[in-house]
Amino acid sequence: MTATGPSTAPDVVDVVALGESMVTFLPSRPGRLADVPSFDRGIGGAESNVACTLAAAGHSARWVSRVGADGFGDHLVEAIGAYGVDTAHVARDTARPTGVYFRTAGDRATDAHEVAYYRAGSAASAMSADALDLDAVRAGRILHLSGITAALSAGCRELMRELTARRPGRPLLSFDVNHRPGLWRDAGDAPRVLRELARGADLVFVGDDEARDLWGLGEPRAVREWLPEPEVLVVKQGAGGAVVLTHGTGGTHGTPDAGGAHGTGGAHGTGGAHGTPDAGGAHGTGGTHGTPDAGGTALHVPAPRVDVVAAVGAGDAFAAGFLSATLRGLPVRDRLRHGHLMAAAALTVPGDLAVPPARALADRLAALDDTAWGRLRLGPGWTQADEGAEEEVRTP
Repeated sequence: MTATGPSTAPDVVDVVALGESMVTFLPSRPGRLADVPSFDRGIGGAESNVACTLAAAGHSARWVSRVGADGFGDHLVEAIGAYGVDTAHVARDTARPTGVYFRTAGDRATDAHEVAYYRAGSAASAMSADALDLDAVRAGRILHLSGITAALSAGCRELMRELTARRPGRPLLSFDVNHRPGLWRDAGDAPRVLRELARGADLVFVGDDEARDLWGLGEPRAVREWLPEPEVLVVKQGAGGAVVLTHGTGGTHGTPDAGGAHGTGGAHGTGGAHGTPDAGGAHGTGGTHGTPDAGGTALHVPAPRVDVVAAVGAGDAFAAGFLSATLRGLPVRDRLRHGHLMAAAALTVPGDLAVPPARALADRLAALDDTAWGRLRLGPGWTQADEGAEEEVRTP
């Protein structure tokens, strides 16, 4: 699977990302929301995070959504546009507000983390096939969606079904499961709906923790059996790295369809360099290893060690790195490595969005042999390493 190839559409972009973004209020000091006296304003949204990261990495990106005709809506459009993202197709809603949320500074995956959403009835919850320019949504080499949108309203859910329906000429459809239990009014809907949408996609990202919570599955092969249709399935394993499962055992560069958007051959890794992960599975000491079988290829790439500043935004950054490498037609191993590098950039800054590493630096790091990759340790400021100074971000 690859997203190479020209398109005749005059407004074609590399990636279109559709979904709700909100104004985020971050505490000025650690503590419970009840105790924090003031907050700093930021922006937050899984899909717009992907668009911003891709634009900062040199790709053309468009964000499509709805925001209120209010100051917060103005701020979102201006802030996201400042990254170089096309926001011309963001609709303004005079009857509904822009969503906002407050969160504490901790890891959102822990019980200590607090988040308070004020997004019910937001402008984005009114997204529908009739309320958006679907030509603009589909005018990309890749269309990136997430399961968050499906949880916002019945209209959003139908929009997602429309966009994930398999039809000739559609863009390569990327879907991040992004399960947010607190957004689903009926928790019993999430497993069924998210599986349905994932099965309509070409490329799916899901955390092994999400797969366990949703479907009682954590092992990548079991997730693949549950989601057989996507050409590429990426199961993220946190510090343990990620596994990509692909159909077949062909090459790394698929053939674009008639619309120029969508590889039909697929990104079929055959394992590449073989290594052995350490006993804990968290930091592979040998690097990449793949196993082809009748069901396709499973390829594991360990994550580099990271000195984490804040565990937010890493999943969106990983998706952006993988998509960037997909747009460039890179081999599967390198797509995973670029995902890990983008995630490491996000993990080593306080907020959701980080300055990505220069492409030349990321390419050199992604091309390391397995032993050198296994020695990588990335800390704050690593993305600003000087030209040719990879040693600045490596452990001895």
